[in-house]
Amino acid sequence: MTTVTALAIFLLQSAIFGLFIVAVRRRNVAAAINAMAAFVLALLPVVVEIVLPVILTRSVLFGSVLPVWLAAAGFLHSLGMLGLYESIWWWDHLTHTVSAALVAALLYAGVIVTLPDIAGIGNSSGLVVTVTVVSTFAIGVFWELIELVAREVGERFDIEPVLIHYGWRDTAVDLGFDVVGALLVIGTDLRIFVPLMEQFPGVTGAVLVGSGWIVFVGSVLMALLVGLGSSMRS
Repeated sequence: MTTVTALAIFLLQSAIFGLFIVAVRRRNVAAAINAMAAFVLALLPVVVEIVLPVILTRSVLFGSVLPVWLAAAGFLHSLGMLGLYESIWWWDHLTHTVSAALVAALLYAGVIVTLPDIAGIGNSSGLVVTVTVVSTFAIGVFWELIELVAREVGERFDIEPVLIHYGWRDTAVDLGFDVVGALLVIGTDLRIFVPLMEQFPGVTGAVLVGSGWIVFVGSVLMALLVGLGSSMRS
């Protein structure tokens, strides 16, 4: 990692923490929680690189792109929670595209490492494209359902929701930009995270399968919860 990259990561992480302080000063609980979550996520690669060798006596190198991308996505989202989502119409589209592209890039690399024979054909492989786009879309649905559940919890207990749901039209648009992010990764054949996944090919496959089940089961349960909440109000 170069000095410039390390400085960029530090500045982005510091900026996120600064947004957390701003949210606390404004007594904006939702923005503060989101900023803190983004800050922790931005620090995660660094923490894992330090802790993993101690626990498993094996190291992992995340490189510089993942920490920068995580921090940038977290910064954009945290800034949006402080008012830009409402004041700038395209801000939500930007954050969804950036975040979804990161998810898609990780999925794309994971599929390539898990299915090397098929992925070796290139980004023209229908299976690689389908798995990446559909999985990114499914994770987008999962996130939108989390927002809906947050709304239900907020209304049930009369508290400010941690995440804000802006309506079904906004959900559809968000999912559309999630797909745009995935298609940008596929279209550019972005394999930047393949070296990361190749360090732990077995774990990569297990994480893909496990994450798929979590997203599927979680989405079904949350959809039932949202449906139950809506029926109780009607």
